[in-house]
Amino acid sequence: MARKLAFAGLIIAFCLCFFAPALQAAGVSEEAKVQAATAVIREIMDIPESAIPPSLLRQARGIAIFPDLLKGGFLIGARFGIGILLVRNPDQTWSNPLFFHLVGGSFGLQVGAQLSDVILVMRSIPNLDVLINGKLTLGADVAVAAGPVGRQAEASTDSLGIILSYSKCRGLFAGLSLEEAVMQIDNGSNAAFYNDPALLPMEILANPNMPAPAVATELKRVLVWYSTH
Repeated sequence: MARKLAFAGLIIAFCLCFFAPALQAAGVSEEAKVQAATAVIREIMDIPESAIPPSLLRQARGIAIFPDLLKGGFLIGARFGIGILLVRNPDQTWSNPLFFHLVGGSFGLQVGAQLSDVILVMRSIPNLDVLINGKLTLGADVAVAAGPVGRQAEASTDSLGIILSYSKCRGLFAGLSLEEAVMQIDNGSNAAFYNDPALLPMEILANPNMPAPAVATELKRVLVWYSTH
């Protein structure tokens, strides 16, 4: 246990130092982050051989998008990104976006840096209360697997209940692992985006009529389009 706590503390300290520019970038317009998430969906869906199957998007209960997830390291690896989560409403429409951090780390021989656009498609919503009130550890609290690609591909029923991941990577690392990465609410970004510091995460997800910037409506429109075309 002591070793795990020491490792966690080391990773946090490393993230704060290594990703200082990314943390400072949190001041970038939240609307720009949602626009970037919309661009990520368009980019991956406009390449038929690497697209998320539309049938999978139609069945998804939630989708998280992390544009420009930064991974880097020297012996200690770490990754950091700010993204958004949308969940499916009872009437099958999409909720407004909820902002999250994604942070993780690892030991090992690794040198370099990488930017990745990451999409997490949720076949079901795992521990939503835990996710919005605490944190969700990928690979521990919920299984993560690479999703099927191509417009004609179908997701296996065996993948029900897990998160399917998609990424577009660029940089010096050959791959992307999200095992042990932690998703946690970004209260600052939520307060800034909705201009309400007292707004609760569940209010964002549960109230489809809550006022939101136009970029949120555009993202939801794009998700519906690619689910049906």
